[in-house]
Amino acid sequence: MIRAIVTDIEGTTSDIRFVHDVLFPYARENLAAFIAAFQHRDEVARALNDLRDEIAQPHATTEDLITVLFEFMDEDRKSTALKALQGMVWRDGYVNGSFTGHLYADVLPVLEKWRQQAIDLYVYSSGSVAAQKLLFGYSDEGDITGLFSGYFDTHVGAKRDTLSYRNIANETGLQPHEHLFLSDIHQELDAAQDAGWQTLQLVRDGADTQRRHRQVNRFDQINLESFSL
Repeated sequence: MIRAIVTDIEGTTSDIRFVHDVLFPYARENLAAFIAAFQHRDEVARALNDLRDEIAQPHATTEDLITVLFEFMDEDRKSTALKALQGMVWRDGYVNGSFTGHLYADVLPVLEKWRQQAIDLYVYSSGSVAAQKLLFGYSDEGDITGLFSGYFDTHVGAKRDTLSYRNIANETGLQPHEHLFLSDIHQELDAAQDAGWQTLQLVRDGADTQRRHRQVNRFDQINLESFSL
């Protein structure tokens, strides 16, 4: 029986184009000025120090770090420090109304139904927990953060690493097979399945012929009874 559903964001609950066409350009345009203005703020300073540790350059200047961050953005590097700083910049964008977090129309009604069935809902994304909460807190449908019992990012491990899903199961306190992971990326689902989880692939456009997982196109096509053990 499924007792917890863990969902990805990009390509799953939200259009990946929102991230690439709205969030990433906004961060690129505003990141340098944000860091220059707020580098001594605790959360910013902490992220910059984390970046120094990540690149093993403890004496790197702020200007050096900004250069590294832009290089990481060019490489689409899954850097925890970069994700944290991007999240801070995006917070300003959400709060000032520059954009709202995209949510597919089929997502919210199904999430609400699952919560009514006493199923715990979690988010697992390579974006920082702060960025996740912003997207759902300032979503097209308003603030829906109250639906989720928790959020996970790369602090628990990479999304294609089986150990990450074991870490999440330890956090939820449930057995591996009681978790259902929703993602559009079959390599992430492979890792979750190898950890003993149930899996389901969201294919918003077309199909993934390389997968070994059930596929649906929309949240309202998900039948949890088919996962009963």
